[in-house]
Amino acid sequence: MGGRVTRFEELEAWRAAREVVNRVYSICRRPPLSRDFGLCSQCQRAAVSIMTNIAEGFERVHVAEKLQFYNIARASTGEVRSLSYVVEDNYTNVADEVIQLRDGLHHLGRLITGLIRSTYQRHKS
Repeated sequence: MGGRVTRFEELEAWRAAREVVNRVYSICRRPPLSRDFGLCSQCQRAAVSIMTNIAEGFERVHVAEKLQFYNIARASTGEVRSLSYVVEDNYTNVADEVIQLRDGLHHLGRLITGLIRSTYQRHKS
């Protein structure tokens, strides 16, 4: 990527979050999980929260606000990971995909943590 990031779409964390959203939606389209509207809705909303909070944090001017949104995004990765166990335990036909999703969520959490640290370090003084 090199150079200064000027758009949230350039952030590796946002790109990884977009991939997580796409995976969650794909998994939730598969029956019988697709008929569990409450669980699918919660998984989808939490995944979208990751992506949108990274974007909103990036667009904020004040560092404290940036960090707040990035922290919310980080927490939402935990929410999706936790929900993934509910899916895995109750819908074994998608268990393998859910395990892969969880690996992606661990990676995404690390990326967001790096974003938080770098934002803090750049503005510390």
